[in-house]
Amino acid sequence: MMNGQEVLSLYETVAAITDQMLAAARSADWETLVALEASVASHVQILKDSEPPHAALTGILREQKIKAIRKILADDREIRSITEPWMVQLAALIDSTGAERKLSQAYGAGQSD
Repeated sequence: MMNGQEVLSLYETVAAITDQMLAAARSADWETLVALEASVASHVQILKDSEPPHAALTGILREQKIKAIRKILADDREIRSITEPWMVQLAALIDSTGAERKLSQAYGAGQSD
């Protein structure tokens, strides 16, 4: 089990990584975003496995944890606002490419009459 300072440290690490993720999303650096997302998932898993259940942080540790969680959530909202339109465009492109391929296969595009 982790103590309160270790728990807080992990939350602050996740907050720092989500800040980097936001910067990557803003610059459309999708590879970095994906790598950082994997890092966040790893840290969150450590928290799930090691954070004491019903651990009641008090005082400054509690306030710092709340601040870190709010930052993580705010960054996540902004990352989603950047990536969701891009994902819609990507899905449309994939659908379009798939439809073109199906038409080509169905009608034998490239055959001369």
